[in-house]
Amino acid sequence: MTAHPKSLLDGPRLAPLAGGKPTGLVVLLHGYGSNGDDLISLARMIQPSLPGVAFVAPNAPSLMPRMANAHQWWAIETFSATERATGVANAAPDLDKFLSDELKSHGLADDRLLIVGFSQGAMMALHVGLRRQNPIAGIIGISGMLVNPASLEAEIANRPPVLLIHGTADDVVPFRSLELASQALSAAHVPVTTHVSSGLGHSVNQEGLAAAAAFVARVLP
Repeated sequence: MTAHPKSLLDGPRLAPLAGGKPTGLVVLLHGYGSNGDDLISLARMIQPSLPGVAFVAPNAPSLMPRMANAHQWWAIETFSATERATGVANAAPDLDKFLSDELKSHGLADDRLLIVGFSQGAMMALHVGLRRQNPIAGIIGISGMLVNPASLEAEIANRPPVLLIHGTADDVVPFRSLELASQALSAAHVPVTTHVSSGLGHSVNQEGLAAAAAFVARVLP
Protein backbone atom coordinates (compact mmCIF):
# COMPACT_ATOMS: atom_id res chain seq x y z
CA MET A 1 0.00 0.00 0.00
CA THR A 2 1.34 3.45 -0.93
CA ALA A 3 1.71 5.86 1.97
CA HIS A 4 -0.48 8.96 1.80
CA PRO A 5 1.89 11.86 1.06
CA LYS A 6 2.21 14.46 3.77
CA SER A 7 1.44 18.10 2.95
CA LEU A 8 4.42 20.02 1.59
CA LEU A 9 3.51 23.04 3.75
CA ASP A 10 5.09 23.60 7.14
CA GLY A 11 6.00 26.45 9.43
CA PRO A 12 6.49 27.63 13.02
CA ARG A 13 4.22 26.30 15.75
CA LEU A 14 3.12 27.15 19.28
CA ALA A 15 1.96 24.37 21.59
CA PRO A 16 -0.90 25.09 23.99
CA LEU A 17 0.18 27.16 27.00
CA ALA A 18 -1.86 24.83 29.19
CA GLY A 19 0.16 21.84 27.99
CA GLY A 20 -1.23 18.50 26.88
CA LYS A 21 -3.52 17.81 23.95
CA PRO A 22 -4.87 20.96 22.27
CA THR A 23 -8.56 21.74 22.46
CA GLY A 24 -8.45 23.73 19.23
CA LEU A 25 -6.19 24.70 16.34
CA VAL A 26 -5.59 28.16 14.89
CA VAL A 27 -3.85 28.26 11.51
CA LEU A 28 -2.37 31.63 10.52
CA LEU A 29 -1.75 32.43 6.84
CA HIS A 30 0.75 35.16 6.03
CA GLY A 31 0.60 37.71 3.25
CA TYR A 32 2.51 38.16 0.01
CA GLY A 33 6.27 38.33 0.47
CA SER A 34 6.17 37.32 4.12
CA ASN A 35 6.50 34.03 6.02
CA GLY A 36 5.14 32.02 8.93
CA ASP A 37 7.48 33.63 11.45
CA ASP A 38 5.78 36.97 10.84
CA LEU A 39 2.32 35.58 11.61
CA ILE A 40 3.29 33.40 14.55
CA SER A 41 4.19 36.65 16.33
CA LEU A 42 0.49 37.58 16.17
CA ALA A 43 -0.34 34.24 17.75
CA ARG A 44 1.91 35.02 20.71
CA MET A 45 -0.13 38.17 21.36
CA ILE A 46 -3.47 36.36 21.59
CA GLN A 47 -2.21 33.05 22.99
CA PRO A 48 -2.58 33.98 26.70
CA SER A 49 -6.35 34.24 26.33
CA LEU A 50 -6.48 30.83 24.58
CA PRO A 51 -4.32 28.55 26.74
CA GLY A 52 -5.69 25.30 25.32
CA VAL A 53 -5.21 26.16 21.66
CA ALA A 54 -2.32 25.17 19.36
CA PHE A 55 -1.10 27.55 16.64
CA VAL A 56 0.70 26.96 13.35
CA ALA A 57 1.73 29.43 10.64
CA PRO A 58 2.72 27.59 7.46
CA ASN A 59 5.01 29.18 4.90
CA ALA A 60 3.35 29.57 1.51
CA PRO A 61 4.66 27.02 -1.00
CA SER A 62 6.42 29.39 -3.42
CA LEU A 63 9.52 31.48 -2.70
CA MET A 64 9.77 34.88 -4.36
CA PRO A 65 12.83 35.22 -6.61
CA ARG A 66 15.84 37.14 -5.29
CA MET A 67 14.24 37.69 -1.88
CA ALA A 68 15.33 35.94 1.31
CA ASN A 69 12.59 33.92 3.04
CA ALA A 70 9.82 35.76 1.18
CA HIS A 71 6.94 33.44 0.34
CA GLN A 72 3.83 33.82 -1.79
CA TRP A 73 0.64 31.82 -2.17
CA TRP A 74 0.72 32.81 -5.82
CA ALA A 75 2.72 35.28 -7.91
CA ILE A 76 1.25 38.77 -8.21
CA GLU A 77 2.01 40.55 -11.46
CA THR A 78 -1.17 42.42 -12.44
CA PHE A 79 -3.38 42.13 -9.31
CA SER A 80 -6.26 41.46 -11.69
CA ALA A 81 -9.39 39.58 -10.66
CA THR A 82 -8.50 36.78 -13.09
CA GLU A 83 -4.99 36.43 -11.65
CA ARG A 84 -6.39 36.29 -8.10
CA ALA A 85 -9.02 33.69 -9.01
CA THR A 86 -6.47 31.46 -10.77
CA GLY A 87 -3.89 31.91 -8.03
CA VAL A 88 -6.15 31.10 -5.11
CA ALA A 89 -7.64 28.08 -6.91
CA ASN A 90 -4.18 26.67 -7.68
CA ALA A 91 -2.92 27.17 -4.12
CA ALA A 92 -6.07 25.85 -2.43
CA PRO A 93 -5.49 22.05 -2.63
CA ASP A 94 -2.14 22.16 -0.79
CA LEU A 95 -3.59 24.32 1.99
CA ASP A 96 -6.71 22.17 2.28
CA LYS A 97 -4.55 19.07 2.68
CA PHE A 98 -2.34 20.82 5.23
CA LEU A 99 -5.41 21.68 7.33
CA SER A 100 -6.62 18.08 7.24
CA ASP A 101 -3.18 16.75 8.16
CA GLU A 102 -2.84 19.16 11.09
CA LEU A 103 -6.28 18.31 12.47
CA LYS A 104 -5.53 14.59 12.19
CA SER A 105 -2.16 14.93 13.93
CA HIS A 106 -3.81 16.71 16.87
CA GLY A 107 -6.83 14.41 16.99
CA LEU A 108 -9.20 17.31 16.38
CA ALA A 109 -12.40 17.60 14.35
CA ASP A 110 -12.97 20.35 11.78
CA ASP A 111 -15.21 22.26 14.18
CA ARG A 112 -12.13 22.95 16.34
CA LEU A 113 -10.30 24.70 13.48
CA LEU A 114 -10.08 28.45 13.01
CA ILE A 115 -8.20 30.05 10.12
CA VAL A 116 -6.67 33.53 10.33
CA GLY A 117 -5.27 35.19 7.23
CA PHE A 118 -3.55 38.50 6.50
CA SER A 119 -3.75 40.12 3.03
CA GLN A 120 -3.07 37.35 0.46
CA GLY A 121 -3.39 34.90 3.36
CA ALA A 122 -6.87 36.28 4.10
CA MET A 123 -7.86 35.56 0.51
CA MET A 124 -6.66 31.98 1.02
CA ALA A 125 -8.43 31.66 4.37
CA LEU A 126 -11.79 32.74 2.99
CA HIS A 127 -11.51 30.69 -0.19
CA VAL A 128 -10.44 27.41 1.43
CA GLY A 129 -12.30 27.76 4.72
CA LEU A 130 -15.69 28.21 3.08
CA ARG A 131 -15.10 25.20 0.82
CA ARG A 132 -14.06 22.67 3.49
CA GLN A 133 -16.47 19.74 3.39
CA ASN A 134 -16.99 19.75 7.17
CA PRO A 135 -17.90 22.92 9.08
CA ILE A 136 -14.99 24.73 10.74
CA ALA A 137 -15.11 26.98 13.81
CA GLY A 138 -14.46 30.28 12.06
CA ILE A 139 -12.39 32.50 9.77
CA ILE A 140 -10.67 35.84 10.39
CA GLY A 141 -9.63 37.88 7.37
CA ILE A 142 -7.32 40.84 8.01
CA SER A 143 -6.63 43.43 5.29
CA GLY A 144 -7.81 41.02 2.60
CA MET A 145 -10.61 40.47 0.13
CA LEU A 146 -13.00 37.79 -1.04
CA VAL A 147 -11.63 36.36 -4.29
CA ASN A 148 -14.06 35.45 -7.09
CA PRO A 149 -17.28 36.05 -5.12
CA ALA A 150 -19.35 34.96 -8.14
CA SER A 151 -18.22 31.35 -7.56
CA LEU A 152 -19.16 31.29 -3.90
CA GLU A 153 -22.82 30.30 -4.23
CA ALA A 154 -21.97 27.21 -6.28
CA GLU A 155 -18.90 26.16 -4.27
CA ILE A 156 -19.60 27.03 -0.64
CA ALA A 157 -19.66 23.92 1.56
CA ASN A 158 -19.95 25.34 5.08
CA ARG A 159 -20.86 28.66 6.65
CA PRO A 160 -18.66 29.37 9.69
CA PRO A 161 -18.73 32.74 11.44
CA VAL A 162 -16.37 35.22 9.76
CA LEU A 163 -14.65 38.31 11.17
CA LEU A 164 -13.24 40.84 8.70
CA ILE A 165 -10.71 43.43 9.94
CA HIS A 166 -9.50 46.28 7.74
CA GLY A 167 -7.84 49.67 8.03
CA THR A 168 -9.49 52.66 6.37
CA ALA A 169 -6.13 53.94 5.05
CA ASP A 170 -5.03 50.64 3.45
CA ASP A 171 -3.11 51.52 0.27
CA VAL A 172 -2.43 47.89 -0.74
CA VAL A 173 -5.81 46.18 -0.53
CA PRO A 174 -8.50 48.88 -0.77
CA PHE A 175 -10.67 49.41 2.29
CA ARG A 176 -13.83 48.97 0.20
CA SER A 177 -12.83 45.29 -0.10
CA LEU A 178 -14.23 44.87 3.41
CA GLU A 179 -17.70 46.02 2.40
CA LEU A 180 -17.67 44.01 -0.84
CA ALA A 181 -16.65 40.84 1.03
CA SER A 182 -19.17 41.44 3.79
CA GLN A 183 -22.01 41.90 1.32
CA ALA A 184 -21.09 38.78 -0.67
CA LEU A 185 -20.76 36.66 2.47
CA SER A 186 -24.08 37.90 3.84
CA ALA A 187 -25.74 37.10 0.52
CA ALA A 188 -24.37 33.56 0.86
CA HIS A 189 -25.86 33.35 4.39
CA VAL A 190 -22.47 33.39 6.10
CA PRO A 191 -22.57 35.09 9.53
CA VAL A 192 -20.10 37.95 9.16
CA THR A 193 -18.97 40.73 11.49
CA THR A 194 -16.49 43.50 10.76
CA HIS A 195 -13.95 45.59 12.66
CA VAL A 196 -12.88 48.86 11.08
CA SER A 197 -9.52 50.34 12.09
CA SER A 198 -9.81 54.07 11.44
CA GLY A 199 -6.75 55.65 9.84
CA LEU A 200 -4.80 52.38 9.74
CA GLY A 201 -2.90 51.25 6.65
CA HIS A 202 -2.10 47.72 5.49
CA SER A 203 -1.59 46.33 8.98
CA VAL A 204 -3.39 45.31 12.16
CA ASN A 205 -3.34 47.26 15.42
CA GLN A 206 -4.00 46.39 19.06
CA GLU A 207 -7.73 47.02 18.72
CA GLY A 208 -7.87 44.68 15.74
CA LEU A 209 -5.94 42.02 17.65
CA ALA A 210 -8.29 42.40 20.60
CA ALA A 211 -11.28 41.92 18.29
CA ALA A 212 -9.60 38.84 16.82
CA ALA A 213 -8.85 37.37 20.25
CA ALA A 214 -12.42 37.91 21.42
CA PHE A 215 -13.73 36.26 18.24
CA VAL A 216 -11.47 33.23 18.65
CA ALA A 217 -12.46 32.86 22.31
CA ARG A 218 -16.12 32.91 21.27
CA VAL A 219 -15.92 30.34 18.47
CA LEU A 220 -13.32 28.07 20.14
CA PRO A 221 -14.58 27.99 23.75
